[in-house]
Amino acid sequence: MIRTRLLGLALPATRLLGLVLAATTIATPGAVSAEHPYVVLAAGTTTRDSGLLAHLLPLFEAHHGLTVRVIGVGSGRAIELARRGDVDALLVHDPAAEEALLRDGVASERRAVMVNDFLLVGPADDPAGAARAADAPDALARVARVRELFLSRGDDSGTHKRELALWQTIDTIPTGDWYRETGSGMGATLNTAAQLGAYTLVDRATWLFFRNRGKLTALHEGDARLRNSYSVLLVSSTAHSHVRPQARELVDWLVSEEAQAAIRAYTIDGQVLFHPAARPPAKEAP
Repeated sequence: MIRTRLLGLALPATRLLGLVLAATTIATPGAVSAEHPYVVLAAGTTTRDSGLLAHLLPLFEAHHGLTVRVIGVGSGRAIELARRGDVDALLVHDPAAEEALLRDGVASERRAVMVNDFLLVGPADDPAGAARAADAPDALARVARVRELFLSRGDDSGTHKRELALWQTIDTIPTGDWYRETGSGMGATLNTAAQLGAYTLVDRATWLFFRNRGKLTALHEGDARLRNSYSVLLVSSTAHSHVRPQARELVDWLVSEEAQAAIRAYTIDGQVLFHPAARPPAKEAP
């Protein structure tokens, strides 16, 4: 039986290369042999912590005879892995960094896959009054004004970058004992927020999947600034000649009708976690 391997790595970037290489030889019960064809996908922790990859990738593997070895890291570290040629493809949510990969020739293709959104969660009694905010920046401003505990992922992920952009819109550099960086993925950060009764920014998919909420509740959502777009990128074989050509199959599949239907079908308590966003390829002019 072909199995997807999800490797959650919340480690300094300087240690990632050895671990990625080691991941290609780790044996697990029922896993395929080292000779079996595989591709390495760097994916944001939100796609792992929400359960999406465990839902999607077995469908791909069953029909393509490929194993997908997933490196679960924040989008920023996934981008670094691509620049070093340590992965074959990326599934991330950091539009500015994705565009830079294309400009620099590190990625040869970028395709929209899906969207969801972020929301601000925090203690149900909401001492900062974030639920009464006019928009997302106002919600953060209220937390900062009363210096209520806020947890930032602090890991250069797409979620972390969006949070920093929101602070920037209110000309605020959050510092002090009330603002703490976990340096962890979304699931771990939510666990800590639940334990401490802290505010944090989270993507909707991970929030719906997360069951250990404690007294946390959703306080602010629906702001246009909280839209969260995911893309798949193919690492360029021109930039890194050793990139596995089979990665093309994975990229094409993620934007296929089958994968998009599977994304739409992935729900929790009747709620869709991700909305398909793939667009058909542009037709060439006659």
